Amino acid sequence: MSGEWEPGWKIPKTDALIEEHGASNVTIQRALNILKAEGLLEGKAGSGVFVRERAPQTIQPASFMAPSDPGQPYRWVTEATKRSQRGGNRIVEVGETIPPKRVRAILGLPDRGTAVLRSRIGILDDEPAELVDSFYPADLAVGTRLADRRKIPGGSPTLLAEMGYPPREQEDEISARPATTHEFVHLELPADIPVIEVFRVVYSDDRRPIEVTTLVKPAHLFKMGYHLPVH
Repeated sequence: MSGEWEPGWKIPKTDALIEEHGASNVTIQRALNILKAEGLLEGKAGSGVFVRERAPQTIQPASFMAPSDPGQPYRWVTEATKRSQRGGNRIVEVGETIPPKRVRAILGLPDRGTAVLRSRIGILDDEPAELVDSFYPADLAVGTRLADRRKIPGGSPTLLAEMGYPPREQEDEISARPATTHEFVHLELPADIPVIEVFRVVYSDDRRPIEVTTLVKPAHLFKMGYHLPVH
């Protein structure tokens, strides 16, 4: 994960690993089996054991905030294309629901207040890359495409801008934690891989919160990158 062993690199033979780390054969084999189960190493018949071909990928969340250009797909797709990847989305759930307490507080909802939830899986090269739960104020979203199970042309930032609520700011809180069963299943996680969680609030004019999102990514596949100006 640190890049010390580069993608595609062949792992030294067991005897060399025993000598390098001062560990027993049993310990070395257990470590290799754990790394294989986590998808970090790959065994190739007759060739040996290799570091997986793909290094952890840096995703820049700010690149997805702006509405898409006219006639263009959601920026998740266009940004993937820039990286020579295939991007897509799969809808998990859409509907009106009572959001978690913290989300209700941010959106200014009462205890039993509702919001519209859009839950989706971001896909890169036919593999799940992120699980995203986005909540929108019901008075803003009900009766619009935000509450429709169909995909939104250009993504939610484009639709919100067209509705008169252009995204102006976003605040992110990032943490790492074990995956829930729901995340383990939808992200197809191997073994005990942790996840990166981004809790995001998107504001429009007058700092009105228009979207609260929990975004979860497999920690062994992705890193979050931020480019921030200094004022």
